[in-house]
Amino acid sequence: MSTAANKKSLPASSTPLPRRRLRREDRDREIAQAAVAFFAEVGFDGDTRELARRLGVTQSLIFRYFPSKAALIERVYQEVYVGRWNPYWESIITDRTVPLQARLLRFYKDYARVALTYDWVRIFMFSGLRGENINARYLDFLRSRVLEPIAKELRLELGLPGFDIAPLTEEEVELIWGINARVFYLGQRLWVFNAPLTLDIDEIIDQTITAFLAGAKEMIPDLIRRSKP
Repeated sequence: MSTAANKKSLPASSTPLPRRRLRREDRDREIAQAAVAFFAEVGFDGDTRELARRLGVTQSLIFRYFPSKAALIERVYQEVYVGRWNPYWESIITDRTVPLQARLLRFYKDYARVALTYDWVRIFMFSGLRGENINARYLDFLRSRVLEPIAKELRLELGLPGFDIAPLTEEEVELIWGINARVFYLGQRLWVFNAPLTLDIDEIIDQTITAFLAGAKEMIPDLIRRSKP
C-alpha cells in the first residue's frame, strides 16, 4: 500500500485559496474536506480562523454551515470514520463458507487500506489527546461490528459453547483488541513517528493473524472454563 498517496496536504499557509462561488452542498463538502485535512495536520486545537484563511473564506462563512467548532468536529467524525466504513466487511467476518483465518486476513487487509491513512490515524490520535469523544464512539462501534462477531466466529471455529451458554468474556475481547492495536500501531509508525515499515503491511497482517489464532486456540477454552460459576 502506498503511503505517500494517502497524505492529504493543505495549501501552504502563505498562499490561501482564492474565494469561489459554490453551490451550498459543494461549499459544505469543501469545508468538511478541508477540516479533515486541517485537523489531521494540526490537531483539534487548530483555530477555525486559520482554517477559513486557508480556504480563502471568512470564519463567519464556516459557521454559517457549521454553527460551532463541535459541529465541525462531528462532521469530521462522520466523514472519516462513519463515511469510510464498508458494511461489506461485516459480512466477510460472518461468511462461514470461508475458513475463519481466510476471513480475518481478508477483512484486516482491506480494513488496513482505509484505517492506515494519514488523516484517519492522526485525527484518532489528536482526538484522544484532546479528550474528544471520537475515540470512544468509534471503539464502541468497532467492538459491536468487529470484535464481538469475531469472538462468536472464533468460538464456533474452536467448537466452544456459544454466547447463549457461556457469555462473552472481557478477556476474549481483549485478545481480539490486540489485532486492532497492532494494525493501528502500523499507522502510528507511518504518520506519527515517521518510522518506515520494514515489511509489507499485508505480510505483517499475515503474521499477526497466524499468531493470534495459534494463541487463541490455547487460551480461549481456558478463559471460558474459568468464567463459569
